[in-house]
Amino acid sequence: MGGVRGQMQYVIPFPDLDPEIFSVSFWGIGFALRWYALAYIVGILIGLGIVLALMRRPALWPGDTVPMRPAEVEGLLTWIVLGVILGGRLGFVLFYQPGHFLDHPMEILAIWQGGMSFHGGMLGVVVALVLYGWRNRLPVIQVADAVAVATPPGLLLGRIANFINGELWGRPTTVPWAVAFPDPLAQLCPAGWEGPCGRHPSQLYEAGLEGLVLGAALLWLATRRGGLKVPGQMVGLFLAGYGAARMFVEGFRQADAPFITPDNPFGHVIRFGTNAEAWGLTMGQLLSLPMLILGLLIIVVARWRAARPRPA
Repeated sequence: MGGVRGQMQYVIPFPDLDPEIFSVSFWGIGFALRWYALAYIVGILIGLGIVLALMRRPALWPGDTVPMRPAEVEGLLTWIVLGVILGGRLGFVLFYQPGHFLDHPMEILAIWQGGMSFHGGMLGVVVALVLYGWRNRLPVIQVADAVAVATPPGLLLGRIANFINGELWGRPTTVPWAVAFPDPLAQLCPAGWEGPCGRHPSQLYEAGLEGLVLGAALLWLATRRGGLKVPGQMVGLFLAGYGAARMFVEGFRQADAPFITPDNPFGHVIRFGTNAEAWGLTMGQLLSLPMLILGLLIIVVARWRAARPRPA
């Protein structure tokens, strides 16, 4: 509890959660299972179950024909895991800390230290889908539709793991559900702020929008409204839905760590211009805006192609 700008503020203490579920040591080498790794594993397994369930329902697909057999779904899983890990890590390196990793190239491989980018992981999955579909002569866009429907549960669990890790926290706020995160940078608040610095639990906002709401909408559209009958439509809906949700939540989220400095601990945006009217976007918004635009374009093109008269 503390005062802010002359008012009393109630702040929720950050729960005493250990990022490590358990750790063991063999011959002096330590191994640990972290909540973030578990979120990846469980999210991928749930996604696999969703894709397999969709492939068991031919009536959901164009021509009442599924695009993959169960064995091909299991083969695709390996490619997607590689795409997520390699793309996510390289995306973090290139989008967020290129200078640091240029000076310390060996740290690029240190995934266990943290640092993954959703946008990089998504690009990695796109590459994996195209290569796997081309190699196995599968209808790539329909396979991508299934993967799009299956992705939000992983996002939900991943954002919850971000909260448990006490990372990617939100901006200072006086809302009743403000959380006092333990990170020293999270405890820095604007001048005049009295008492503990409460922040938006923006990780949970993202879990709700990108995971729960988007996931429920995609499942409903795919299984109840014929969403998979139009090839590419679910991909477009996922891209547009994620892009819109991420851009909205970025309004409550603190700048990513590489853009927080001791001289500018509250800088939220990448500025385009130097004058007082210069406009700016957070890195998350900058990367999500093309997703939103591309998703809308894919929806329009997919529905236009589906509505075209077929040649006799």
